[in-house]
Amino acid sequence: MDRRRFLARGAVGAAGATTLAAPRLASAQPRIRWRCPGSFPKSLDTLYGTHEHIAKRVAEMTDGAFQIQVFGPGEVVPALQVMDAVGQGNVECGYTSAYYYLGKDPSLAIATCLPFGLSSRQHWAWLTHGPGRALYAEVFRDQGVVGIPAGNTGAQMGGWFRREIRGLDDLKGLKFRIAGFGGNVLQKLGVVPQLLGGTDVYPALERGVIDGAEWVGPYDDEKLGFARVAQYYYYPGWWEYSPSIDLMVNARAWDQLPKPYQAVLESACAEAWHWMAARYDVLNPQALRRLVGAGTQLRAFPRDVMAACYRAAQEFYAEVGAQNPRFRRIHAEWDKFRLDLTPWFRVAEDSLANFLAVATAQR
Repeated sequence: MDRRRFLARGAVGAAGATTLAAPRLASAQPRIRWRCPGSFPKSLDTLYGTHEHIAKRVAEMTDGAFQIQVFGPGEVVPALQVMDAVGQGNVECGYTSAYYYLGKDPSLAIATCLPFGLSSRQHWAWLTHGPGRALYAEVFRDQGVVGIPAGNTGAQMGGWFRREIRGLDDLKGLKFRIAGFGGNVLQKLGVVPQLLGGTDVYPALERGVIDGAEWVGPYDDEKLGFARVAQYYYYPGWWEYSPSIDLMVNARAWDQLPKPYQAVLESACAEAWHWMAARYDVLNPQALRRLVGAGTQLRAFPRDVMAACYRAAQEFYAEVGAQNPRFRRIHAEWDKFRLDLTPWFRVAEDSLANFLAVATAQR
């Protein structure tokens, strides 16, 4: 056999070996199929879209071996029962917000966000380089789940109202859809908080069952049609500066998941956290311009309302902490972290942001 024929045959053999090896490697990966219901309407292509994004990235990173099938509210379980279904093992995972379940443990509210809390950058620092994840782990385990941060909307709006909010008197008796501890804080000022799933908010507002509602921000609020049934759009959403959304995994399913797949899931969720925030930053300004152009009345909460809400929030945290040692302990860590960051952000970030806002307005 001459040298050229020998080398050619060797090259073909090597290529064949490579071709045969790839299927063996792929087949060696365990084939896993999970179901994942969520709390957010399918019509919201950023909230629900992030849910889908996680499943897509997990499949891509495992060459299709790890598949997560996503479902909207009510397809498997109701919007506000996702964590229960995951904890009980009825499904392997779910996409939801921990503060929907704060009635089970008030510490779950901190896992999403607290009124007058952290910005999105600060929140990610708290979760990844602060003690946030470790502190929340024990809370989630009590509910039978492992919580993985997997989305953040960024700062939200203060919501839609059928009448103007000129001062504190306008809050008394107001029936307002709101999630998390924001409702408890507003209740101290006379508001009647209502917790409704996303698909139930519009009909309740349209029929006058509620007087106002908050959801997320301009892009989602426009899709849900709130501008058709409420004229006044308020800011800021001080109760949700940067709410973190979780992929909740059944604790037993997580423990049985191969370590490489755990790493894939963590990576996909971290990517999704920033993917959602960036997408909202692009889409919200455009939607706000459309809403205002169509007649929405944009309003800032009066200063006295903001100050009263801040005081009420601090009083409320002290009350909850007095009754729940774990909340008191986690909140103390969270508040120390927030206070340590505030001076730096005031010097470096906020000062420049405020200058640019004024300079841009004067152009």
